[in-house]
Amino acid sequence: MKVFIVDIAKCNGCYGCQVACKDEHVGNTWEPYSLPQPNTGQFWMRVKEKDHGQVPKVSVEYTPWLCMHCDDPKCEKAAPDAVYKREDGLVIVDPVKAKGRRDLVGACPYGAIFYNEELDVAQKCTGCAHLVDEGKTPHCVDLCATGGLRFGDEEDFADEIARAETFVPEEGCRPRVYYLNLPHLFLAGDVWDPADNEIVEGAAVTLKTADGSTLETSTDDFGDFYFHRIDPGIYDLKIEAGGFKPVERLGIELTESLNLGDFPLERA
Repeated sequence: MKVFIVDIAKCNGCYGCQVACKDEHVGNTWEPYSLPQPNTGQFWMRVKEKDHGQVPKVSVEYTPWLCMHCDDPKCEKAAPDAVYKREDGLVIVDPVKAKGRRDLVGACPYGAIFYNEELDVAQKCTGCAHLVDEGKTPHCVDLCATGGLRFGDEEDFADEIARAETFVPEEGCRPRVYYLNLPHLFLAGDVWDPADNEIVEGAAVTLKTADGSTLETSTDDFGDFYFHRIDPGIYDLKIEAGGFKPVERLGIELTESLNLGDFPLERA
């Protein structure tokens, strides 16, 4: 069974995969798997872009997004006559039987199915099944410049799949596109000494979660601290440094990545 592996840490947002998909499918018919993709309005492979944090502590997350080629696809349940799953795991919307099946667009919880108004047919990523049949890789994978997007047999990626994540698992679709190094959220700030107008390096910063677990870090040589890859929730923050009074901020509600700003420390 085939899988896609997407390593977010290696994705630099070049959009090469998105362009590759257009290059392969716009104006090209790959029957029995697909009719031409429109030049505009559809992205069978697209790169989602999300900003995290606030100035000056900001990061950008790039997430390649395609059909998840689920083991239990809801599109197939919605139209078993028009959608099928190949033995290698790729999910295909039949370009003939999906004529007029506009309902398929809403059946996908990932928003990966589009409707071609001109051809009157539901369409999506095929995993470049026509290339896979020839022993080649999907075009998006082939043109990924950083190695952040890979494709192959499930058993060859077993170690990575064991530590990977999938999107919308609560839908029960069991997607076969696995993501490594998803950033989740971050909490950040900076610590300084207003008496000397200098940053405080090496201050101990502790973050306590609602369940009582703690995370620890220290300020860097710019006085900054970061807690990366944390989940939404309520947190208590404490900052301690030699010669200064401790500072606490309680009940921080984290729903998006957050720059807490600066923390001036008072001399003990």
